[in-house]
Amino acid sequence: MAAETKIEQVEDSSSGLSRRKFLIGGAAGAGLVVAWTIWPRSYEPNVAATENEQIFGAFLKISEAGQVTVVVPQSEMGQGVYTVLPQILADELGADWRTVAVEPAPINPLYSNGLLAEQWAESLMPAGTGKLAEYGAVQWIAQNVGVRDQFLVTADSTSIPAFAESFREAGAAARVLLTKAAAARWDVAWETCTVENGVISSGDKKLRFGEVVRDAAAQTLPDPVPLRPAGEGNLIGQDVPRLDLPSKLDGSANFAGDIRLPDMVFAAIRQGPIGETRLKSFNRAGAGKITGFIDVVQSEKWIAAVATNWWAANRALDKMIPVFETKGFMANSDKIDTALQEALEGGPGIRFVSRGDTRDVFDDDNVYRARYQAEAAVHAPIETRTATAEYKDGGLELWMATQAPVAAVNAAAKVLNIGQDRVTLYPMLSGGSFDRNLDNEIAGQVAQIAKKMGRPVQLVWSRAEDLMHDHYRAPSQARLDAAMAKAGRVEALQIKIAAPPSSREQVKRLFDGVDNVEAMRSSIGEADSKAVAGLEVPYDIPNLTVDHHSAFVGVPTGNWRSNAHSSNIFYLESFIDELAAKAGIEPLSFRMQMMNNAPRLTRCLTGVAAMAGWDGGLDGSGQGMACHSMRGGHIAVIASASRGTGGLEVSRISATVDIGRIIHPDIARQQIEGGIVFGLAMALGSATRFQDGLPTAKRLRDLSLPRLAEIPPIQIEFLRSDEKPAGYEELGVPAVAPAVANALFSATGTRFRQLPLFGEVS
Repeated sequence: MAAETKIEQVEDSSSGLSRRKFLIGGAAGAGLVVAWTIWPRSYEPNVAATENEQIFGAFLKISEAGQVTVVVPQSEMGQGVYTVLPQILADELGADWRTVAVEPAPINPLYSNGLLAEQWAESLMPAGTGKLAEYGAVQWIAQNVGVRDQFLVTADSTSIPAFAESFREAGAAARVLLTKAAAARWDVAWETCTVENGVISSGDKKLRFGEVVRDAAAQTLPDPVPLRPAGEGNLIGQDVPRLDLPSKLDGSANFAGDIRLPDMVFAAIRQGPIGETRLKSFNRAGAGKITGFIDVVQSEKWIAAVATNWWAANRALDKMIPVFETKGFMANSDKIDTALQEALEGGPGIRFVSRGDTRDVFDDDNVYRARYQAEAAVHAPIETRTATAEYKDGGLELWMATQAPVAAVNAAAKVLNIGQDRVTLYPMLSGGSFDRNLDNEIAGQVAQIAKKMGRPVQLVWSRAEDLMHDHYRAPSQARLDAAMAKAGRVEALQIKIAAPPSSREQVKRLFDGVDNVEAMRSSIGEADSKAVAGLEVPYDIPNLTVDHHSAFVGVPTGNWRSNAHSSNIFYLESFIDELAAKAGIEPLSFRMQMMNNAPRLTRCLTGVAAMAGWDGGLDGSGQGMACHSMRGGHIAVIASASRGTGGLEVSRISATVDIGRIIHPDIARQQIEGGIVFGLAMALGSATRFQDGLPTAKRLRDLSLPRLAEIPPIQIEFLRSDEKPAGYEELGVPAVAPAVANALFSATGTRFRQLPLFGEVS
């Protein structure tokens, strides 16, 4: 809720938090304090509070009973953001963790993810305007879009880096206000008071937060607000109980599919092949045979059946036998392979990384080349797309899990032709995502069904629908050329990636509200820096180029856990292993001789070698390694693998990780372990090919995912660090597949240059 009043210029202070910063949400670390001469508006918190609660800025409210409620603007998808961000605030506040609760943030510019807006700024700009970055346009775009357009997005492991400082400052401000209120009662200097476990103390005098919460609201803040010295709190670095865990264990946690409203009905949906598809016909009479069937809702592109239960609705769709018609290009993997190959070999490339000069380094005697490819990968979270809606009195209430709540509201409002302020979104816990919930198409679908039915409706996509209409990790191909000196040193490296411009497609879907077909069509030929993500290359290679060759593949693509890092690091680290073999140098030594400018990654490599008992990756040893740095975090992985009669057997995965200061060690370990398992699943499957506009994988069993019994022991060691906390939710993914592939080469002598590793997928 914006108050359009004139405000004074904001001054930034790295030493602390000013009163003005606190009033607008305290977001210097997240980049939300914009240049107010460009956008002269202030924003007030719109957090809901009861009569006995007092709001302290945008991120915190405290009740007279001492309940501390932290408002979190990022989607909880199992990554622990509902615990880690409150932990930062509670540590700075001096709260008793047993009194801390969490609730999702409402839509408000104060909660914009400025860091992500800055990272996505190039994709937000029109194609061909990349040079504007030289004139500060990236920062301006981030500020303008991030605040004005309410860039409330959870993605790319930015939750901690983007909001950690904001939450710390919010806790500090509230602590000072509470302390000043207590000090006024005791007639002592507030600076002499201490705060710990929700109690303010001055000598023998003690008051709990709830006892002074009303008086605290009337206090004023010093400028700047002092932060606690590092390490003074008692919560950072501790494995405090997860705030979302008890309700998930006892079943009281609400996901979108758990919503139950009076007179609610259930809907299932069918959509046609990918592309320019329309609903041609269906046999409504067939659905009448299904007990519980109520009605049919159709649009140009889909048909939904509504019934008293979801199973009946889905069966009704089967009986109606909907027929779809698709014009133009229909996704086909052979065509996709050809398009990528042609783009790689003859299509124009845009250079995103350039170091030295590669033009005169290559000759026939010193060049080594390799080609790689990766299939499209699916998200396949446990929870398929699910949303509940009720349309009443010209407004819509919407319950769904989304990583982009403003985009979800816009999608529903657009379909109903109502104002965005007429849509109330209730952000739900997500049953997994891996960035699947950046897709908000279901918001428009359930809104349309709810309006037609005139009663609450819950729409659930079947597993087949979820897989067939995913926004896939982009299929890609790569060509890597290296010039080798006689001593084995890499003199030059050229990397060419053929892939669709996924981030540009996704931005158009999210912020322009266009459909999949228009997003793909309007992005043809556009260059995408995120298509070459991860290829900054940490090695001391004097001459380096990285090019993106844009390709049209005819399937919608978008964010996927670790994005293009997942395939690009497979290409890079597998190729580095190939170069080591060509040079006759064991893989660790080969990497270490090129690591002069990456000390943190070097420590990870030496650490994991010692922990895993690295044997040099000798012939038949079955050990392979890979490493990667992304988003401020660093990881090195060693896998032990072999290929037996039952297929791939991975006996152990070891990883050494540096993610800076660790806020919650157990959650960090969970995320790295989960990322490693996700990376192993990517090596084995998680992918699909396409035929006649549809993916060939339509069930979980088609994805060749590892079973629990096939998950090897995972050994993780975190390096102590005083660096800023990094975003680590995706860090565990990229290095696993190349480590396994390199281990297989050691074990079998065969190079695997494709993802999944064993060729054809379902």
